[in-house]
Amino acid sequence: MSELTLQAKGVDGRSAGARAVRLEATNHEGSFLGKTLAPKKFSAGADAGFAFADLLFGLDLGNAPALGFAYPDWRGHLDDVYLRPDMSTLVEWEPGLDAVIGDYWLKDGTPVPICPRNLAKRMTGRLASLGFTATVAVEIEATVFEESVQEARARGNRDLTPLGGSAGTAYHLAKSKDWYAYMNAVADRLDAVGIEWEAWSDEDAAGQIEINLAPGDPIKVCDNWARTRQIMREVAFEQGRTVTFMAKPTEGYGQASHLNLSLQRDGANVFYAEEGPSETMRHAVGGLLATLEGATSIVLPQITSYRRLVDLSGPPVTVSWGISNKTTAVRAVCGHPSYSRLEYRVPGADANLYLALAGVLAGVIAGLEGKIEPPEPVSDMAWCNPPGIIPRLPDTITKAADALEADLLLRELLGAEFVDYWVGSRRWEWMQFHTAGGDPSAGLSEWESARYFELP
Repeated sequence: MSELTLQAKGVDGRSAGARAVRLEATNHEGSFLGKTLAPKKFSAGADAGFAFADLLFGLDLGNAPALGFAYPDWRGHLDDVYLRPDMSTLVEWEPGLDAVIGDYWLKDGTPVPICPRNLAKRMTGRLASLGFTATVAVEIEATVFEESVQEARARGNRDLTPLGGSAGTAYHLAKSKDWYAYMNAVADRLDAVGIEWEAWSDEDAAGQIEINLAPGDPIKVCDNWARTRQIMREVAFEQGRTVTFMAKPTEGYGQASHLNLSLQRDGANVFYAEEGPSETMRHAVGGLLATLEGATSIVLPQITSYRRLVDLSGPPVTVSWGISNKTTAVRAVCGHPSYSRLEYRVPGADANLYLALAGVLAGVIAGLEGKIEPPEPVSDMAWCNPPGIIPRLPDTITKAADALEADLLLRELLGAEFVDYWVGSRRWEWMQFHTAGGDPSAGLSEWESARYFELP
């Protein structure tokens, strides 16, 4: 793309007066990464992409190289991978600064096998080859604290004051004015960059909020998820607050990223049937249940992710599905031509949504291609069942990694290179935790608060 062509679009497709362009993408851990470029540099490299050292996929959240498993051919020598901007995502982030999301590619023009956005795109492509398109929506949960990020760091991200008061349960309107000031500022910023949201509300834990993003194209929704979290952080910084997407930042309730999904063919919702779940929905559920244990490693990525899995506390704990049953891992919403959908309730707030989506779509594809029939839906509460009644989800990072390693369906769909790399990195995370003296049976550790509070 020449400088002249870009200028013909209006200063290379950028907003008038933009003095810089920020590149944006996630790594496998879900951290939002990027570079800020001068306009001339951006114009010169928009087609070929911009070099990033491959260590962005090799460092853990403690900034140490993850070791103990085989690196693929493209890893290990601090070689460059290339971020290619997706110009459809270009927005004016703030006066003078534009932002654009991209994907990571290798020198030979093939996608980085563990690039989250490319993996999600590959799954939507495979779904399209079966004749389906997907509509997805995400519920973002986070906790906001009164303290600034600097003060939170000084306290080790512990013993902080929830913004808005100590009221628990959900939907409380009796929140202090500073809570509304924060949420209104977030909503204003979302509107300014064109991210459509549907609702926000008080969630179960003190200081906890939930934002529902509008349903849409899977990749666009993931892009909006990444940017919404960045906006929430920036608004917190500006107002002297701090926000976390850690799966369980306190001893109270945990935090989720529920993913809602429907499938369309020729514009019609194929999950809908008058009598209940359609055949397509049943097969999708069958695939999701068949891959649920392995996919848990992807959607519950960190040590603290598994602290959410407590009976009666909200998150699912079993390999289960049910119709309008929020105690199960997969909730089927039936009976409406537009709204019939599946809600995948396992992901924590610390999940990388691109990877979570890829794992969910892989399960759906496996079910559709194999015509997998699900077990009977759970009609009662899926918590607190006697052992052996309903299989339980893996409840540690290593059990989940073992399940993913053994899952032949996810290995075939997501690729052996991704699965092996992901499993190796999760086992590394376990080793780092235990080397530091961590104990999953004890309370939330200082190590976890330091490692997970800011970055995922």
